[in-house]
Amino acid sequence: MQENKLNFTISRLGECRIPSPMPSMLFIDDDDRLLYDNDLRIIQEHLKAGETPPFFEKAGPREKIYFNPAELKCGIVTCGGLCPGLNDVIRAIVMSLSYHYGVQGVIGFPYGYEGLVQRYRHAPLKLTPDLVERIHQQGGTILGSSRGPQKVSEMVDTLERMKIRILFVIGGDGTLRGGQAISEETGKRGLEIAVIGVPKTIDNDISYVQRSFGFETAVTEAGAAITSAHTEAKGARNGIGLVKLMGRESGFIAAFAALAYNDVNYCLIPELPFTLDGLLKVLEERLDKKGHAVIVVGEGAGQDLMEKTQQRDASGNIRFGDIGNFLRDQINSHFRGIGKEINLKYIDPSYTIRSVPANAHDSAFCLVLGQNAVHAGMTGRTNMVVGDWGGELIHVPISMAVSSRKRIDPNGRLWSAVLASTGQPRRI
Repeated sequence: MQENKLNFTISRLGECRIPSPMPSMLFIDDDDRLLYDNDLRIIQEHLKAGETPPFFEKAGPREKIYFNPAELKCGIVTCGGLCPGLNDVIRAIVMSLSYHYGVQGVIGFPYGYEGLVQRYRHAPLKLTPDLVERIHQQGGTILGSSRGPQKVSEMVDTLERMKIRILFVIGGDGTLRGGQAISEETGKRGLEIAVIGVPKTIDNDISYVQRSFGFETAVTEAGAAITSAHTEAKGARNGIGLVKLMGRESGFIAAFAALAYNDVNYCLIPELPFTLDGLLKVLEERLDKKGHAVIVVGEGAGQDLMEKTQQRDASGNIRFGDIGNFLRDQINSHFRGIGKEINLKYIDPSYTIRSVPANAHDSAFCLVLGQNAVHAGMTGRTNMVVGDWGGELIHVPISMAVSSRKRIDPNGRLWSAVLASTGQPRRI
């Protein structure tokens, strides 16, 4: 069976021999595990076949650690697009290293992986508890960010030269792949450097991680745009509110926003193709019946309807066509052509959403992610990310986290719930 091929084994630099300086903690035993799949039938199938069901290693502080805190220097990088909670994670890592373990040498490398390449001449920033005390109250990242790969050998040269022993990489798929490459290079050189990832993707599309920080804030912030679109649509004859939300390949923000704000009549996501004729037809029917409509579209939806481009961004991703502008123009043109007056308002809140501070729930989540990233690093674990699974914090090998893109199952419960909420046809 497919689950049998899953391997969640975490790499380690060596045996932990140093007693943890953390007092009175609920320490996690290395044998503590969390099942990957809690479906009883699947578990029974494994047991009948004489197999151990796939499991994750639980995150948390251990009684013994690998690195000596008094001699330890750590580095932090933030890469890719902005996301609510980046500063919260930076703050949590610095505070945990300082107050839980007594580590004094924490360095922030500016502008993502560029900060690890000497020729860019970005000055590293010494991160202290005083410096990061209030940064969670502002959006973005105090370290800045950048996209695109850098030469792995140059980045490892910097880590070796600066005697960095733990590198915390905060970013999405590309960032984690970069962390994996750094870990492999340090291994080839025989360097004892741990690489710990904190998955940052506002689209919530990292595999084997049920939720990523910033996602809940993004869904909440999308509500203002949807409410405005609904108000505009209802305030005009044949009003249409069109909202474009983030989601290149995964439509989780659009789907959860449609569930959270019941004003959405049509939710279009990258996972489920739609036809322009089909959308225009249901729009006509909706306007004839109700007099208004609200459409939410994920940015990666409907790319097959637009002219293809081979242009790529700094991260190597193909530049998508603007589905929001495309639908706005096509809808306006269609209704002009049939002689029906409409009033369409288009809202794109993408940059507003991703740059706000994290909400309270996301901020708390960032805190425990950052703390558990530190616990993992201090025990010499490497080439892994800290994630959430079933409400528990767990360790996931980077290779598994980047093995595929997490996407909405068009036949799954989430999408069925969206269809029940919007009332839209299963296929448009």
